[in-house]
Amino acid sequence: MIEETPPALAGRTCPLRYRYGPQAIAAAPEQSVATLYVIGGLYGNLPALDTIEAMAAAEAGPVRLCFNGDFNWFNVDDAGFAAINRRVLCHDALAGNVEAELGAEGDEAGCGCAYPDSVDAAVVDRSNRIHARLKATARRHPMLCASLQALPMVRRYRVGVCRVGVVHGDAESLAGWRFGVDEIDRPEQLAALTGWFPRAAVDLFASSHTCEPVLREWSADGHRRAVINNGAAGMPNARGRWPGLITRVALTPSPHPVAYGMQLCGAWVDALPVAYDAACWQTLFLANWPAGSDAHVSYFERISGLPPA
Repeated sequence: MIEETPPALAGRTCPLRYRYGPQAIAAAPEQSVATLYVIGGLYGNLPALDTIEAMAAAEAGPVRLCFNGDFNWFNVDDAGFAAINRRVLCHDALAGNVEAELGAEGDEAGCGCAYPDSVDAAVVDRSNRIHARLKATARRHPMLCASLQALPMVRRYRVGVCRVGVVHGDAESLAGWRFGVDEIDRPEQLAALTGWFPRAAVDLFASSHTCEPVLREWSADGHRRAVINNGAAGMPNARGRWPGLITRVALTPSPHPVAYGMQLCGAWVDALPVAYDAACWQTLFLANWPAGSDAHVSYFERISGLPPA
């Protein structure tokens, strides 16, 4: 059944099919790993993927890579779409709103971002058009699309004794914004945020979706709990302070530079900069999204590392 969404709300609403709740995270199969990379918001950046795989190879032991959604976005060319998805799907992955909407009937949800009212309507409209172009590319790759549609919305890991719930949005929904920098510190959110940890049976939530990095810690149910949001693996973060960022949760300290982090339940929880080849990425981006195009207007200032005006 196609969900009815008024055109004016496309890109702002959260489809019912995105909702899972913390109980689904508690029930998800748990995988024990020594080192976990959580990679949200790759956005089709092949040089960033090259760098992340090289970082994992440089670790002393095996690394589990989990791509927690929106690994597609700017890769609207056939070669780029195929390369990103074939490589990502060799690892653990879950669906972000970008992937969830690639196989959806119709375009009622637009890009599926569920943007809040604070985001300008022109930004939402451009995102919907970017996704429509990506969706047209995806239709030419039905086998990859089938694999994307089979992805789960949550994953669960154990790093030592640290229980990690990996989501794209928040603990309630694939496109939830309550792990975002503008929402996570609101006093009225505290009861819900801290209540999610015992209900999901996790010590740490790792997310991305809102595209800005966050690390917050609370006491919940008498224990230390935390949320880490890596922002974007495939774009500069914090006004160009860091290039791409990923989340690393491990039993050993990182062999790579750390942007910020903490220790939780005996695990190192860190955000690692992804120092990808920015010039190469800009060339690839501009081949698909020249000046004046929707993605160029919305993102090129950030991609080129310039601070917003």
